[in-house]
Amino acid sequence: MTSTELLPHLERYFASEKLESAVFFGAGVLAVVVAVRLFFSELDSRALMYPLCAVGLIQLAVGASVGLRTDGQVAALKAQLGSAPHELQQAETARMTKVLRGFELYKRVEILLFTAGLFLALFLRRSDAWYWVGTGLVAQSAFMLVADLFAERRAEAYLAQLALLSS
Repeated sequence: MTSTELLPHLERYFASEKLESAVFFGAGVLAVVVAVRLFFSELDSRALMYPLCAVGLIQLAVGASVGLRTDGQVAALKAQLGSAPHELQQAETARMTKVLRGFELYKRVEILLFTAGLFLALFLRRSDAWYWVGTGLVAQSAFMLVADLFAERRAEAYLAQLALLSS
């Protein structure tokens, strides 16, 4: 594969990353807004605010950081692809391998939080607080897991295309 042939794969990967970062950011805003509303409420579901706020802040941070750095990252990679494709291949392969290792950790944490949420919602359901904390953990960790599964799949496809780049 030539540099010219890799370019659309690079652009597609980062465009999808930027789109998902906007989804993450939006989900974070929604979660934090709902958490604040719950904080000031007298609803039985008030404890739902804890997992919504905790994970919502993570979603805001990840969404903002990925969204803000992507355009600059793409511009730098395009320039490097034109001038030093072999160096880009080496650097991006190393970076993407690290990204994929990160997804392994994220999935484990998300599955652990999902399982903990299920336990709380199913076995401590007599307590409103634990039930709603568990329900919030299930919802937020499931959303994050699905989003990370999509991102991991994109990262694997991009890494496979990088491997095809001829020097």
